[in-house]
Amino acid sequence: MQKSMFDRHRLVRLVWLGALVGGLSSSIPVLQPISALAQTPGLEEPDRPDRPDRPDRPDRPDQPDQPDQDDRIDVQWGKAWETMIQGNGKRWNLELPTLGGKQFWTDHRWWNGYRLQYNPTLEHWRLIDPGSVRKGWGTKEAMLELLQQIQEKETQGPQDKKPQELTEVFLLLHGLMRTSSSMKPVEEELLAQIGQKERADSFAIIRFGYASTRSTIASHAQAFRELVENLPGKPRVKISGHSLGNIVTRLAIAQWTEQGDPQGILKRIDRVVMMGPPNQGSSFAKRLSYLGLFEMVTGKSGMQLGPQWDGLSSSLGIPPCPFKIIAGDLTGSTIQNPLLDGPNDAVVTVEETKLDGMTELKTYPVLHSFLMQDPKCVEDAVEFLLREIPPKSNAAPGG
Repeated sequence: MQKSMFDRHRLVRLVWLGALVGGLSSSIPVLQPISALAQTPGLEEPDRPDRPDRPDRPDRPDQPDQPDQDDRIDVQWGKAWETMIQGNGKRWNLELPTLGGKQFWTDHRWWNGYRLQYNPTLEHWRLIDPGSVRKGWGTKEAMLELLQQIQEKETQGPQDKKPQELTEVFLLLHGLMRTSSSMKPVEEELLAQIGQKERADSFAIIRFGYASTRSTIASHAQAFRELVENLPGKPRVKISGHSLGNIVTRLAIAQWTEQGDPQGILKRIDRVVMMGPPNQGSSFAKRLSYLGLFEMVTGKSGMQLGPQWDGLSSSLGIPPCPFKIIAGDLTGSTIQNPLLDGPNDAVVTVEETKLDGMTELKTYPVLHSFLMQDPKCVEDAVEFLLREIPPKSNAAPGG
């Protein structure tokens, strides 16, 4: 009996621990009492007088001793655990706030503030609402089904409260080892400047989050493409990225160009602003890569910007629209990086930011890590994004 009780308590702890790790957030699944589990189909069989394995049947002395009631409860807990892990692709969930993703989650879908996210470390999916509250977690199919249910519910309300199809979307991509929160200043400046203009109210600002140090740049680009291709409506697209975020954008553009663009994304991209883009790779990353710690900290993406750049650069595209580059230049500043030659922002040189076909290049005396937060850089970037599109920008190449 003591061993049975010990096993049961250990299993309870494993259920709690597994559920907590499974969410990797503030959410803690609800554990049902044993009495509720006993009512779950398949967890407990009804007593049958003809069962040959009943130890309390004196007429079956030839049968070996069978588990007592406590052991059967342990079996119920075991089946409940299997149900939570495998049942219909959707796990038990308690709706509590999360951190929104940060460095562990990658956005794959966006709808009216809801985000479908994937954790490449734990290899599972979740759906969070506009307030970053977890609505569910499990397989991708289960979360897409949950999102569809939410869409159907919200689109059945009053006409004035139904989500509108988007006509304009601003996509903001953070850099290596950063999170979507780092692009908040760009979002705030966009809202401030849009408020001073007459624009349609069916626009959205999406800070695309991705686990920059936990997957390859190709994985980030694939997730970005999936999100953009599934946006409601056929919105015009404007993109602003910082550092690695620009390489993710360029790879996505190349893939739309080479692998097909059924949603017509390329012709809907109006403007792009690149802040501190390592468009020619990063010599700083190459030098740091000789330290084993570099790959451990920055992951595969960091290595691709450095020693593996040659294998990546030929796969990158060029924005099919006017695009501006904002670079940091610390020339004359007391802050200097001895590992870099020429004007630089302590991480990327100005020469490394350049790209054929760029519309404008502007430099500011700002560190690489703060380009997307510096007021002047941000104001310049937003002004370019909102600038009227010249008619010739819609012409086909060579037309």
